[in-house]
Amino acid sequence: MTNINTLTLQVADVEAAKSFYDEAFGIGDRLRFEQATPPTSGFRGFVISLVVADPAVVDSFIEPAITAGARVVKPAKKSFWGYGGVLQAPDGTLWKIAASSKKSTGAPLRVVDSLVLLLGTSDITASKAFYVDHGLTVAKSYGRKYVEFEAADGAVTLALYGRKGAAKDAGVPPEGSGSHRLVVGSDADAFVDPDGFAWSPASLTSGQPLSAQPRRADAGGATA
Repeated sequence: MTNINTLTLQVADVEAAKSFYDEAFGIGDRLRFEQATPPTSGFRGFVISLVVADPAVVDSFIEPAITAGARVVKPAKKSFWGYGGVLQAPDGTLWKIAASSKKSTGAPLRVVDSLVLLLGTSDITASKAFYVDHGLTVAKSYGRKYVEFEAADGAVTLALYGRKGAAKDAGVPPEGSGSHRLVVGSDADAFVDPDGFAWSPASLTSGQPLSAQPRRADAGGATA
């Protein structure tokens, strides 16, 4: 089974990015950075989610992130699915911090239950088939609306959503073009998916410069 081990964000200032994420989320074991700013505009086509236990844990991540320089895109609040909000990091990456519980459970603060990479795709059916062909195993599938793949303990979970739906859920316009500014590190060989997302063996995504894979003009991502 193919697993995602790291996510490499292309940023203008690696040290500043490390400082922000250490203070905001403390998940440096799964994040890598490379100094690169390939042209991008609008929604970058992905959202990274921290899934946590309850509202208090959500707030324990959101408040330090805002202090560290994140911009609030969607304030944390209750909804029919739980409690959560969306932030944009100084490098432009969109982060959703969410819990399915609407009430405090007494869970330890600042503990991440799972890290999810949500890709906004132009064709979920085609992307689902592509990823199955590349060794991922479907865990949940709701027709053309949402797909989630299995992940080993400690690995990043991959999920697919329609691009417009992903943008709406994140609270941003769906339009975008240029680079995703993201490289997905896995235990698979290097490839590029139908929406232009670049995958590379995790051993190569260590913060060293990588060749940026441009998006198709309609592949979109977040405001930078």
